[in-house]
Amino acid sequence: MTDLLRLEGLKKYFPILNAWKRRTGWLRALDDVSLTVERGEILGVVGESGCGKSTLGKTVMGIHPPTGGRIIFEGNDITDLKPHESRELRRDLQYTYQDPGASLDPRWKIGRSLDEPLVIHTDLNRAARKERVREILAAVGLPEGHLDLYPHEISGGQQRRVGLARILTLQPSLVVLDEPTSGLDVSVQATILNLFLDLQKQFDLTYVFISHDLSVVRMICDRVAVMYLGKVVELGETEAVFSSPRHPYTRSLLSAIPMIGERRITEDFWLEGEPPDPGNLPSGCRFRTRCPLAEAQCAEVSPPLVDHGSGHADACLLSERAG
Repeated sequence: MTDLLRLEGLKKYFPILNAWKRRTGWLRALDDVSLTVERGEILGVVGESGCGKSTLGKTVMGIHPPTGGRIIFEGNDITDLKPHESRELRRDLQYTYQDPGASLDPRWKIGRSLDEPLVIHTDLNRAARKERVREILAAVGLPEGHLDLYPHEISGGQQRRVGLARILTLQPSLVVLDEPTSGLDVSVQATILNLFLDLQKQFDLTYVFISHDLSVVRMICDRVAVMYLGKVVELGETEAVFSSPRHPYTRSLLSAIPMIGERRITEDFWLEGEPPDPGNLPSGCRFRTRCPLAEAQCAEVSPPLVDHGSGHADACLLSERAG
């Protein structure tokens, strides 16, 4: 595999404003994130709400302009592209929102919503666009009759399929999936996940899979990045991270996965309270205020992400004890 996407020290800070609209500080949603996404893989990004998962995806897409660092896509630095320069890029780099219905115009029929990206990004004539739309709609498992329906006339799972069809019309290389199974019944989730895998093979796709659902991540992802307060604290092959987690935060997250017939949650889950205020971060390791292994050095040193071999990296000064 080769790197399709590479992030180098990526940062995204949001200003904290007082009642008079004056900046009083910075919310560090992403703080020095470095990782790669290999062509053809599925990289999972997990962590608690507010850890920066969605901000990571939106910053890569250019929805949020980065504060610092570099974004390298297919060997090209796309960090500071102007809007007119990024139009061609948007064909190869696509994003699916958590709420698929909100990304579809309620006044437009499905057919028009699927045709719009082709009008903007291609020179195809009307007949060629109609043919492309029909092909993609069939690929996501929807009948052609859905082209004459409005978004409110179809289910959440079908809206998810339409959202996928809308981005696949442009034949992208990388798709950022933001909570793609949230709000769906378990049976529908399974159908959508199988669809993701089928489409990946059919269209040679690479996914960044952002999710809270660790069971789904373990099933579908090749590698996983664990985020906490804007930083990646563990990164590695999915099975290695799930079977031998090195960071204490990762261990606690995994212990919270429900296990039928076991008492794993009550016996092993010790993560309590909420993460610190991202606008007023603790010194040193950001996880130390919730970590039972924390020592004095953890308040003094911000641990870097260190690869311990075989691509399994963590950002913990005491990771040997955490294992």
